[in-house]
Amino acid sequence: MMPDTMMPGLVPDAGLGRPPSFEASAAPEKASWPGFLFATGIENSAPTIEGGRVRRDQMEDLRHYIRWREDFALVRELGIGFLRYGPQLHLTLTGAGRYDWSFADETFAELRRLGITPIVDLCHFGVPDFIGNFQNPDFPRLFADYAQAFAQRFPWVQLYTPINEMFITAVFNAKYGWWNEQRQDDRSYVTAIKHIVRANVMAMQSILAVRPDALFVQSESTEHFHPECPAAIPHAEQRNAERFLTLDLNYGRRVCSSMYEYLMDNGMTREEYHFFQRAAPPLKRHCIMGNDWYQTNEHLVRGDGSSCWVGEVFGYDTVTREYYERYKMPVMHTETNLAEGPRGDEAERWLWKQWSGVMRLRREGVPVLGFTWYSLTDHVDWDTALRERNGRVNPLGLYDLDRNIRQVGRAYKRLIEAWQPVLSTERTCMQTILAA
Repeated sequence: MMPDTMMPGLVPDAGLGRPPSFEASAAPEKASWPGFLFATGIENSAPTIEGGRVRRDQMEDLRHYIRWREDFALVRELGIGFLRYGPQLHLTLTGAGRYDWSFADETFAELRRLGITPIVDLCHFGVPDFIGNFQNPDFPRLFADYAQAFAQRFPWVQLYTPINEMFITAVFNAKYGWWNEQRQDDRSYVTAIKHIVRANVMAMQSILAVRPDALFVQSESTEHFHPECPAAIPHAEQRNAERFLTLDLNYGRRVCSSMYEYLMDNGMTREEYHFFQRAAPPLKRHCIMGNDWYQTNEHLVRGDGSSCWVGEVFGYDTVTREYYERYKMPVMHTETNLAEGPRGDEAERWLWKQWSGVMRLRREGVPVLGFTWYSLTDHVDWDTALRERNGRVNPLGLYDLDRNIRQVGRAYKRLIEAWQPVLSTERTCMQTILAA
């Protein structure tokens, strides 16, 4: 089944290899795109912890600020054409209407020179110190202005993820109390949701005012909650409804009655809810539903309402189909990884398992447009979700932190070499849905 909305043509910049102009330019010429988007990313999470006193900047931990040219060359070495990447919001947005583009100017010029297409990640779990956290009602306006300023400075960019993992951002900040505002109450949680999604919607509107054919990949965590016993069923049903809140609001889909009551009981006004109903639907034709998948995305819910990670029960393809049936949107697999273990082949096996799920969905008619191993290099302290400053390296990347390729990196390169020629000749998802 194909989605119920058509999208504007995916158009690359015609001037790859030339230095970018920071002036508004004419619309780029249309050209041929691959039938499938193979991607990776540069991990740029940057939440604060310890009451906002400590910034967990993964770009700094991974030494990307000093090795970025090498990192981009590694992307090309693997044959990857698309990169989830963005300047750090807390370093670039220095005040209301004030921006420091120095690092972005250098890095995006190099991406353009190399012919790597960025999927621009504008906000990844953290905000500048002057904003504070996601409870600040000024955040949506300030972020939308920033998004428009970025689009004006880099008019050749077409693909964006304005706010990464809106659901996880709200949960980790204001439900679990791990990052930024570090709160654990329903009212703070709903406040975070409405500010985060409103900022995402307003950013899309602002970018489209500059680049009318922009496309937005909503990289969002794909979740499922399993009841352990009959007493857990109502708790699991609540959590399974709640997991859709950010995408429901982002796409202007009416939430179920229990979620509507939950939002209204915890500070969302009818006027705020109606904003999403009015503003979001016209944006839907510009959106791709990105689904992120890890071993921690399925949960076991106990009779008292508590939950724990349960590993894979259904798997990526089964849970992603639930999301697809709900929204009927084109899909992109936007994140996955697994650490190398004692055998040494655990990450490679996980890669092929995820790829098999993508291929199964495509065979069943779900328009899956791309696949992503996230990220290019190993991470630091994600075993504690960045809550602790241990400096522990997590072997999750295609390369280690010395930029030596891992076994999964070689496997991903082979996968791309084998499948890209085949998928690029099929007139399937990308060419049909995104055709001008």
